[in-house]
Amino acid sequence: MQYSLEVRIELKKGVIDAEGETVKKTLNLLGYEVEGVNTVSVYVIRLSAESEEEAMEKMDEAARRLLANPVIQNYSISAVK
Repeated sequence: MQYSLEVRIELKKGVIDAEGETVKKTLNLLGYEVEGVNTVSVYVIRLSAESEEEAMEKMDEAARRLLANPVIQNYSISAVK
């Protein structure tokens, strides 16, 4: 069966988000008064599996091995309907 999963990756609390800081500074220079910007990567991945549970397990392994750096990033996986 085909499943679509969303993998969301974000920096752990306390890790400096250099890209977010750059965007914040630029927005403020353009006149948009913002107090903070956090960047997040979102992947929507389609895969075949026998069950949603198996698809989630496969994607959890892929996220740990490739998509996220566990030292500085957290990730979450959810099914896309």
